[in-house]
Amino acid sequence: MSVDFRRLKTVSLRQRKHLVKVEAFGRPAPGTQLSAWIDSLPDLLAGKQLKTLIAALRLAKTQGRSIIWSLGAHVLKCGLAPYLTGLMEKRYVSHLALNGAGIVHDFEIAYCGETSEDVAEALEDGSFGTAEETGRFLGDVLTDDYGRSLGLGLGSLLGRRISQSEMPQRAHSVLGRAWELKVPATVHAALGADVVHIHPAVDWEKLGGLLRRDFETFAAALPGLSDGGIYLNVGSAVLMPEVFLKALSLVRNVGKRVEAFTAVNLDMIQHYRPRVNVLERPGGKAIQLTGHHEILIPLIAGALLE
Repeated sequence: MSVDFRRLKTVSLRQRKHLVKVEAFGRPAPGTQLSAWIDSLPDLLAGKQLKTLIAALRLAKTQGRSIIWSLGAHVLKCGLAPYLTGLMEKRYVSHLALNGAGIVHDFEIAYCGETSEDVAEALEDGSFGTAEETGRFLGDVLTDDYGRSLGLGLGSLLGRRISQSEMPQRAHSVLGRAWELKVPATVHAALGADVVHIHPAVDWEKLGGLLRRDFETFAAALPGLSDGGIYLNVGSAVLMPEVFLKALSLVRNVGKRVEAFTAVNLDMIQHYRPRVNVLERPGGKAIQLTGHHEILIPLIAGALLE
């Protein structure tokens, strides 16, 4: 039996119940002298790791090395967009990579200032993942022939569309801000794994082609990590560590040098794939910090941006 996506009953994003609203987002507070507080931490264990990371990020920026942030979607719905955009503005992000769910939250935050549906409740009647506006937006972007003719990948197409829109909360879109700041942004998804993939407006063939283009862009960014760059895996337990490992192997296979960089994993708990694929197998210096994103990222950003 086949499933006809065209029969999908969608719901209005504006009427859907949301667990996250932009009013609850963090508010960066420059001038709080976080650097002095961080310097006062014990030079042991996580205290030493945090100080090492902040020093490495400062040095990488000063020396013009790449600083690549790859994010799980949870990072965006924790209210951290203002910190991430602040880091982009101060050039502490040279490349932004999102998983597929990340574009869902980024669009919904920009569109209506709310995101994160109640999955358990919506799953009962099959309305989970059926937001009309979210799926329609991605479907429309996939038909942007002009953007595709410019050689843009999915991350850039989405960022361009959000930036040029009248969405009331577009300032909180990390993709939109990346486009405005000319920070390369890529999206990496497993087809069928994200709610937008079931929307009848989403063409998987076009989506797959743009994801391929983004993978190539992501891989091309990795040689810039050599000799002092930073690769951060933040809140992705499976997808982004796997994408990173394959892209790294590809780049080294074709003769590009990627070595002497710092690999970082920030997450609430430590998982196998980030530890092995990001921190251990690629070589180089490794930093592992365990904690809630909504505390760790503001700490790091506060120290760098004050």
